[in-house]
Amino acid sequence: MIRTVALDIGETLVRDDRYWGGWADWLGVPRHTLAALVGAVVGQGRDSDDALRLLRPGIDVAAEYAAREAAGRGEHLDDTDLYPDVRPALTALRRAGLRVVVAGNQTVRAGQLLRALGIPADAVATSGEWGVAKPSPGFFARVADLAQAAPHETVYVGDHPVNDVAPAKAYGMRVAHLRRGPWGHLWAGTPEAAPADWHIDSLHDLLAIAAA
Repeated sequence: MIRTVALDIGETLVRDDRYWGGWADWLGVPRHTLAALVGAVVGQGRDSDDALRLLRPGIDVAAEYAAREAAGRGEHLDDTDLYPDVRPALTALRRAGLRVVVAGNQTVRAGQLLRALGIPADAVATSGEWGVAKPSPGFFARVADLAQAAPHETVYVGDHPVNDVAPAKAYGMRVAHLRRGPWGHLWAGTPEAAPADWHIDSLHDLLAIAAA
């Protein structure tokens, strides 16, 4: 029985193009250049921030992030950043009696912005708030606490096999791999994504999974 649906944030609920576009504008490089570098480093299994380090060797990403915020050019989210199925699908899950939680590798600020949007979730948390990030088991231990359900009663939904599928499965959760965004499409149908219990194209698919 599924009692809780836990969802990743980036490219699951929220498009990442504004986030990386903001970094490109701040660093004074074409957005396409940074987007391509992010795709390259993630495809190599590296941290996405390595794209920034390739552009600016020696950059202190945290300090530069703080400088952007201080300059009024920091993170921003509004409803246009949400995928169209987010509000209706999460609302339907909650109406069906499921607990819905959101937890991903995002900054403290991203958590504040998501809560301010009032997305239909029982709880929202980020790795920046927790001080532990995916794919660490410690992150999924925090997800389990947030879920208020046993791991096997929780479905974790995400687009990235390394950060979402493998570690959530290792923790004992059920997993839905979402074919969305660059990583969801890149790894769709691959051995890396194969361990997922379900492979979905929309958050609307989760209601049938939970009902079954």
